[in-house]
Amino acid sequence: MENVTENNCALPQLNKPAPDFEAVTTHGVKKLADFKGKWLVLFSHPADFTPVCTTEFMAFAKRAGEFKALNTELLGLSIDSHYAHLAWIRNIKEKFDVEIPFPIIADLDMKVATSYGMVHPGASDTSAVRATFIIDPEGVLRAMVYYPMTNGRSIDEFLRLVAALQTSDSNGVATPEAWQPGDKVIVPPPATAEAAEARMAEGYECVDWYFCKKAL
Repeated sequence: MENVTENNCALPQLNKPAPDFEAVTTHGVKKLADFKGKWLVLFSHPADFTPVCTTEFMAFAKRAGEFKALNTELLGLSIDSHYAHLAWIRNIKEKFDVEIPFPIIADLDMKVATSYGMVHPGASDTSAVRATFIIDPEGVLRAMVYYPMTNGRSIDEFLRLVAALQTSDSNGVATPEAWQPGDKVIVPPPATAEAAEARMAEGYECVDWYFCKKAL
């Protein structure tokens, strides 16, 4: 069955090219291609000048340096105007003394939000839910997470997830639940009977042939 939303727009899929875009932002016109060679965290919020969204944007801003250290850019989005975004980030600076260092897409025509499946009619026909997409340096969608409008995201989780994806890519391994950089990683299970027989003698920390860890 085709993967579609209620408004018949196909949802993006993991390990496929992320939907392309070109959009006006608070830092000028941005395209997906502008982020080639870097990881990108693209995240939507329901509306400017709302309290939960304000807490999220300040949290992303305060951790922006940590994302930079992971070769990762941040890009926000809501179905608000360019001028609303500018007024909001100025308000955040004035009222909370937090500078928003990353661009925010103005998506009044909902093109980007629709192509990424950010609009869920069960929540709202005119606002994006709290969707987060992690896109790799080749423009491939690697992770997507959806939150309801009422509850804010944990920025720690997205830092952790980017680091985990990069570790898996660099080392050909998987990461266990709640993995943090420096923790042991999971060795992919053997794919043949011969490899399974040999696994326990390969020097890994094994519970059984299919469950082995190692330090990096």
